[in-house]
Amino acid sequence: MKRFLSIPFLLLSFVAVAQNQPIRLQIRNSESQLPISAATVHTNGYKFSGTTDDNGIILVPASLPNGDSLIMISSVGYAAKTIAVSQLQPGQDNTILLNPAPSSLKEVVVSGRWSSGPLQTISKLDIHLNPILNSQEVLRIVPGLFIGQHAGGGKAEQIFLRGFDIDHGTDIRLTADGLPVNMVSHAHGQGYADLHFIIPEMIENVNFGKGPYNTDKGNFATAGYVDYKTRNFLDNNFAKVEIGQFNTGRVVAGINLLPKNVRQQKNQSLIFSGEAMTTDGFFESSQDFTRFNGMLKYHGQVSPKLFVTAFASGFSSEWLASGQIPVRAVEDGTIGWFGAIDDTEGGKTSRYNASVALQTYLPNGMQWKNQVYYSRYLFDLYSNFTFFLVDPVNGDQIRQKEARNIWGYNSTFDKNHYLGSKRAWLQAGAQIRYDKVNDIELSRTKNRTEVLERLSLGDINELNAALFVEEKVNLSSALDITVGLRGDYFQNNYANRLDNTNLSSNSFMASPKLNIDFRPNKNLKIYWHNGQGFHTNDTRVAVQKNGRDVVTPAWGSDLGAMAKLGEKLVVQSALWYLFMQQEFVYVGDAGVVEPGGRTRRWGWDASVRYEMAPYLFADLNVNYAMGRAIDEPKDANRIPLAPIFTSTGGITYRKAQGFNGSLRYRYLGDRPANEDNSIVAVGHFIWDAQLNFTRKKWEAGLSVQNIFNTKWKETQFETESRLQNEPDPVSEIHFTPGSPFFARMSFTIFF
Repeated sequence: MKRFLSIPFLLLSFVAVAQNQPIRLQIRNSESQLPISAATVHTNGYKFSGTTDDNGIILVPASLPNGDSLIMISSVGYAAKTIAVSQLQPGQDNTILLNPAPSSLKEVVVSGRWSSGPLQTISKLDIHLNPILNSQEVLRIVPGLFIGQHAGGGKAEQIFLRGFDIDHGTDIRLTADGLPVNMVSHAHGQGYADLHFIIPEMIENVNFGKGPYNTDKGNFATAGYVDYKTRNFLDNNFAKVEIGQFNTGRVVAGINLLPKNVRQQKNQSLIFSGEAMTTDGFFESSQDFTRFNGMLKYHGQVSPKLFVTAFASGFSSEWLASGQIPVRAVEDGTIGWFGAIDDTEGGKTSRYNASVALQTYLPNGMQWKNQVYYSRYLFDLYSNFTFFLVDPVNGDQIRQKEARNIWGYNSTFDKNHYLGSKRAWLQAGAQIRYDKVNDIELSRTKNRTEVLERLSLGDINELNAALFVEEKVNLSSALDITVGLRGDYFQNNYANRLDNTNLSSNSFMASPKLNIDFRPNKNLKIYWHNGQGFHTNDTRVAVQKNGRDVVTPAWGSDLGAMAKLGEKLVVQSALWYLFMQQEFVYVGDAGVVEPGGRTRRWGWDASVRYEMAPYLFADLNVNYAMGRAIDEPKDANRIPLAPIFTSTGGITYRKAQGFNGSLRYRYLGDRPANEDNSIVAVGHFIWDAQLNFTRKKWEAGLSVQNIFNTKWKETQFETESRLQNEPDPVSEIHFTPGSPFFARMSFTIFF
């Protein structure tokens, strides 16, 4: 292990030797003077390509191959620009201004780094043109990803992707501004990921990827990852009021606290943003839902080579829920479609964050990012899945509760350099996360007021320390190979306060990666990505297994291509495979450990983006997945609730002034609800719409979810339950109904 830990620092020493000073470009909006992140920069021979960072900065090598004399810069929503390398000064700042222009696929470049591209980023404009109620719903824009709410508006949604029922985050890594969203060893479920603490209007972009191929993505990044990035700058102050059906109300505001000349000339910003929301929901019993969000964020260039980003945020939410209801109770008229067996379900949660990040541009062309963060997280949830199965008198309501502190540190080095005569790009880094969870509890309760029995109660301490290194080598103008290695160390401790035992374990996981990208021409990229990822299991499992089976390895492979056909059509498609090793799962709702077994999944993804006319775009995403449990007989090897066929798409009209909006659909096909497919979770097909009318100083909007008022089941489970007057339990589908026609109007002023 010591040899492995020394690898990143040996490589950093190798590339830190004196080299020619790179060309530093900062790309800015010519009108607002604000930096443009994720702009594509490449040379005319495509021997160098990359994207600008959050500060609009990219470092281009001073010594370019013969023939690469021009630098092309493009970004969707801006007119492209070409600059001669001879006009730029190595070792100095070179500011390039791009003029805003109508969004067009003409500016899309498919030959950039494999983890970026037009189909890997969700912009703030994409979010604005979708009927989004909270930041969790932004996940629906990720091709092939579906979410489902089944316990009121405050609980984290269930996630589905690439043949996985991910539960609340077990096999997808979610981060926000570098902070982890997934909660390890959570009271409700491993990897529980609640994004409701992010204000949707404050999201700058969302980057995502599928599969375990990124060296800097660690725990939970098996099916994929999603990284949220909030805005460093506001073009204008804004205040927004939103009202809708079911007594829904929402207010949100974003305010620049520094004057305009400081933002533009000194490249500094201080923003306050806040949100308050309430709704009764569409159920027969009111959800009585409330949510409050606030954030204060500073971003600034404090010296020519140093940028600082610091923020503090707070979030709280409280709600009631109708939970999952049995089909039989609806069919026999005991309750209505939006009714409840136990309407005292629900909960409350809060999260408070603080973060400071430094981005340093060193003289030798290296970039060094450092971040320290802290989160305080509280969670209290009441559920009732089986009603009167366990306790025929008091009912089966349970309480899951915890109080958590998270401390973390992220450090990443980036460096463009040469390996012999070949261009190369190095990334190396370290990540540390420590969770201290107090009073993690599972109890049987009655009416949320009386504790009948404590099933588990204890304290968890969990440490994850990781080092990673990745080297990308440009073997030719058309071929890149990226080799990466990640090492993760885990230390787990559980103090059981019911039997006064204290158990600990340690474990280590090494995760190699190999990615190959081939660009036969500027409009086609073919890729073959391979790698091992993992997700950890609950600490309460880890200590029982003495460190074994703490980490569940996953081996994946993607073979795909991205092509630009003409100037108006972009297509991406991939065949993929993922194998999951044996795992043991802590079932938070029951307080027991269950073996998971080995699984394999394979499938096909396809995405199309087409510019139908100026300002008018169409998109289509189709996803197929086949998953099986390897060690089970063929008539009982289905993976319950794993999606098989999904599709999303629609049309979007993008215009800065006047009318703009979208019409979108989401389709989730039928899928097995149990291992032998004798019970089926019925699919759904839903249409949503967003329409805005925008002026320079104000905007009016109309959002509609489920515009055809389709009757559908948002989440479904095969569950054995017993109603109060039933003599015997029944195993069948229990579901949470999806939203009926739901309209909201909004009005925003800009100042």
